[in-house]
Amino acid sequence: MGQIKAPVGANKKKTIIGRGYGSKGRASGRGHDGQKSRSGGGVRPGFEGGQMPLYRRLARRGFSNHPFKIEYTVVSLSEISKAFVDGEIVSVETLKEKKIVKGKNVLVKILANGEIDKKVIIEGLKVSGSAAELITAAGGEIK
Repeated sequence: MGQIKAPVGANKKKTIIGRGYGSKGRASGRGHDGQKSRSGGGVRPGFEGGQMPLYRRLARRGFSNHPFKIEYTVVSLSEISKAFVDGEIVSVETLKEKKIVKGKNVLVKILANGEIDKKVIIEGLKVSGSAAELITAAGGEIK
């Protein structure tokens, strides 16, 4: 039992880096000398080496409503006329089933592109004024 030894290379001494030139890897993963290798060194976020930074190059005046913008998926009357039959209900679910619109939280608006000759029932969708006139003229209704 006392004669059993581990094979050569099985037990290695732990390497402690960043503790002087005697250790392996003197820079401790920070590369070589320079501002970023120093303790507390580095540049602030957005610094571009003295070049005018991007956040100062862009004009930022006034107010933008872009984050609050509501986008609707547009569906034309001609698409509804092709996909639906008389008396059928047109809603977001039925439009997804017929693969006219895709996505999870989709907002749909019907526009008066094309003609409609079927009596369809529109439920829970936005409809433009001219599209509403064409739908009601064809005998359909909007709920």
